[in-house]
Amino acid sequence: MNSLVFLRPLTFSPSPPQSKLSVKNPSFRIAFSSAQSNSVEAGEYKPGVFDDLFLNLFRSRMVKEVGWDSEKPGYDGLIDVANQLMMKSKSNSKVKEAAVRILISLFPPFLLDLYRMLVAPIGGGKVAAMMVARVTALSCQWLMGPCTVNSVNLPDGSSCRSGVFVERCKYLEESKCVGICINTCKLPTQTFFKDYMGVPLAMEPDFTNYSCQFSFGVLPPRPEEDSTLKEPCLEICPNATRRKEINRNMDDKELVQCPKA
Repeated sequence: MNSLVFLRPLTFSPSPPQSKLSVKNPSFRIAFSSAQSNSVEAGEYKPGVFDDLFLNLFRSRMVKEVGWDSEKPGYDGLIDVANQLMMKSKSNSKVKEAAVRILISLFPPFLLDLYRMLVAPIGGGKVAAMMVARVTALSCQWLMGPCTVNSVNLPDGSSCRSGVFVERCKYLEESKCVGICINTCKLPTQTFFKDYMGVPLAMEPDFTNYSCQFSFGVLPPRPEEDSTLKEPCLEICPNATRRKEINRNMDDKELVQCPKA
């Protein structure tokens, strides 16, 4: 889940300094400030003083939803709770619904409503997409690892710096599971941003090198056209080898999709 986003209100300034991001449209500019702003552009990330705070907040919301906590500290415990969420849910759709509730619980309800109603419509949606891309890259590296803001192609044919490229997703690598990536991160995060913040989002995880491309302002493909939903287990998945041994006499086509996806 890559949505621990902390939003700041729009700042209007006739002459923003270089470190602020501006949009060439009407007469407004968006300003962002962060002690880690350089890391968003350069892709370099050094753990900050707020990382433990973000992790503990996110984990506490997940624990409340699951009704169980791991004895392991830190990030390892978070992964244990994510696994428990997958195990206790009756179906993948229930996992996704729970993950969306966790994301919603991180924000005051009025903030999401105001963002969707007041910010999302500005500039045809580009302003909101650029804002959430910037803040996601700044505030979620504790969860995903180093990432950078990049340009993506929008449906109208234009390009916009509303993308976030995750170099090697820590959450995917540590969970070792395609199903956890898809059902507790990709699908619920896409739903959360579109339905509760008014910003379409397409996430494209690469299960070969563990990178992931976030494209804010872009609708995700329909489920029947989304190739990530048909991915096999990762080679590092602890259950993959056992599954292959049990089913070694089966046709490869029957082993294509990760059973948890």
